[in-house]
Amino acid sequence: MIDFNFHTDNKLQSGSILLSEPFLNDDYFSRSVILLCDHSEEGSFGFVLNKFVDTKISDFVEGFPAVTTNISIGGPVDTANLFYIHSLGSQIKNCVPASKGLFIGGDFNDIKKALIDQPEKENKIRFFIGYSGWEKNQLTEELASKAWIVLNNVNNEQILDTKNENIWKETLEKLGGKFKLMAQFPINPSDN
Repeated sequence: MIDFNFHTDNKLQSGSILLSEPFLNDDYFSRSVILLCDHSEEGSFGFVLNKFVDTKISDFVEGFPAVTTNISIGGPVDTANLFYIHSLGSQIKNCVPASKGLFIGGDFNDIKKALIDQPEKENKIRFFIGYSGWEKNQLTEELASKAWIVLNNVNNEQILDTKNENIWKETLEKLGGKFKLMAQFPINPSDN
């Protein structure tokens, strides 16, 4: 008999990846992959990596270089603002370390200049509309109810990839065993 408990022993921390359980029915979080940027007793926040909008930054930010990177829907909180993570470090003034060589925010003009001067750096920056947030103990409670699986070994190249819409399925398949089987579940169980 296969145990379909959607759980690992990975510790929840800043830099963790959250994979939603296969049947989570939510507009933002169904089959989502989230980079957890901060996790503390006060709450948590991160960005959904695999939900995208059909527009480019240059369409609504005047003077922004025409990069091909996709913009992600980071979550349901503060959707009127543009957020970004990157691996450019001190090249971007006022950025904040997130984890494992990734940084959050910083001077937007530095981001624009980096992309104008070196367009190939677009794969080192990722943009989000909105973010995902959890109040004190909320994420811990969701983990206890098996809504998420926690991973701590996804590399920055995967996190910064804005072209892979199948990261949820591919990541589960790489885990093997019961998770590989879960990756094949239909979104609607009655479709089976």
